[in-house]
Amino acid sequence: MASINSTSMPISDDDPEDPSNHMRVRARRKRKKPGSRGRPDFTRKIISKFLKWWPALLLVFAAALLIYEAFKIGSGEIRNPPRPENVAARRSKAKPQGNLNKLDSITRVAGGVRERCLKLLPPEELELLEIPNDMYSRSPIKELVYTMDTDEASKDGKFNLSTVYVEGARFNLFTGNQTLEQREQKFKVTERAEVHCGFYSETGGFRISDDDKSYMNTCKVVVSTCAFGGGDDLYQPIGMSEASLRKVCYVAFWDEITLATQEAEGNKVDESHFIGKWRIIIVRDLPFRDQRLNGKIPKMLPHRLFPNSRYSIWVDSKSQFRRDPLGVLEALLWRSNRELAISEHGARSSVYDEAKAVVKKNKATPEEVEVQLAQYRQDGLPEDKRFNGKKALAEASIIVRKHTQATNLFMCLWFNEVVCFTSRDQLSFPYVLWRLKGLVHINMFPVCTRKDLVNSMGHIRKANPLTS
Repeated sequence: MASINSTSMPISDDDPEDPSNHMRVRARRKRKKPGSRGRPDFTRKIISKFLKWWPALLLVFAAALLIYEAFKIGSGEIRNPPRPENVAARRSKAKPQGNLNKLDSITRVAGGVRERCLKLLPPEELELLEIPNDMYSRSPIKELVYTMDTDEASKDGKFNLSTVYVEGARFNLFTGNQTLEQREQKFKVTERAEVHCGFYSETGGFRISDDDKSYMNTCKVVVSTCAFGGGDDLYQPIGMSEASLRKVCYVAFWDEITLATQEAEGNKVDESHFIGKWRIIIVRDLPFRDQRLNGKIPKMLPHRLFPNSRYSIWVDSKSQFRRDPLGVLEALLWRSNRELAISEHGARSSVYDEAKAVVKKNKATPEEVEVQLAQYRQDGLPEDKRFNGKKALAEASIIVRKHTQATNLFMCLWFNEVVCFTSRDQLSFPYVLWRLKGLVHINMFPVCTRKDLVNSMGHIRKANPLTS
């Protein structure tokens, strides 16, 4: 059988003899100019024209506006100026409301469980709350005497802010003079304690009318605030029970500057001396040029202002109180058998750290802060950041207290420290707490509880200092 040898040959449709197969001519593409992409020519022209002619366009617009106004005047169309009360009303409405009138609860996570920061009783139980009759106190103090001026001649004088200060001292005729030696003696607790506690002289200032005093003498439980020098606005309390409305006094201390400021804003005091739920008490002859010190009087000395009151709740003017007062007393004092409740500080724990912050924020001069710290160091105040497991530093925008001999002494001594040194009460609170060594049974509640008690509005305007 014959074998056939085969040879493979490429098969192509192209003709090898065709010259066109050896050289292919490619058509040259036109490249676009780099600037052809981007804004359309029309947009560029518009922008160019505007940049060139904008002064002329502005001139035409101004001329048209002048012609329009001239036409209005010529036709007798003159806009009436708004009345002052309308201005005040619009200004009041224009103020940012922020947290005003919020009642939502503040919560936190404890032990993996979310719970309310302030655990109030149910509403039906709040309505049944009664003020405890128990006058028992664990304090060793049986009698507390307030130092008063015994000079009969000084009682015949008239109040004058320029002469009210005792020469060479921060104390004045309202506080009475007190040496460092006397100050030291006041911290030694005995059965009969005597202490400077404001209202030293009848000519010392902080005058209140007899009508207002009569009202204040009726208060058994009081919620109070103050605004001196035209400072903050007055926020109506919310969230209270009907029982609290019947049993609790709401008192706001103003001076004549604040009264005029609020009336200009359209907030008028009625014939019964009320604005909403607040009874307005007008104070005359404030004893300090520094309005911060004037504000410490109703803040720290409610037992002097409300002699028949058994409980008080202080609320700074920058806040709106939003909880039931009797419920707050039950939750923070009665339930745990405490006499005073105040918030822990939110940012710092040590008085020495707070002193640095006070100076940095220009809340006091470095010199006066150093005088205070030097005295505290000399007295042996430790740099501990916690007392009995709680922060040593407090934030005193809310103070809830029972009026006992022990808490009254505590507040008098705290007030004297504020007058003697700086007006920043955060610096002196840990010192007084340390010096009295457990005399007062205190509930230092967490920051989230303070936030649940009030709506924080911030300061509206700066208080005007007294100048004469």
